[in-house]
Amino acid sequence: MLVKSFIVLMVVAMLVSLFAALYFMFTDRGKGKRTVKALTVRIGIWVVLLALLALGTATGILKPVDSILPPVERSSN
Repeated sequence: MLVKSFIVLMVVAMLVSLFAALYFMFTDRGKGKRTVKALTVRIGIWVVLLALLALGTATGILKPVDSILPPVERSSN
């Protein structure tokens, strides 16, 4: 449960960084570098999250789910 909470926290941090970049883009009007820094932070978070997801899947901490739908029963006619 702790791992899933950390993943959700990382996704929220990415969204916050993305909206911060959007805000800086409109307020700085191309004169500052805050937009680039916010987008760099977002990409850095994405790289860390991708690496942690790959590591978690490789070690078995995270297990991929085949489907969220219930299995289909097949008739044996």
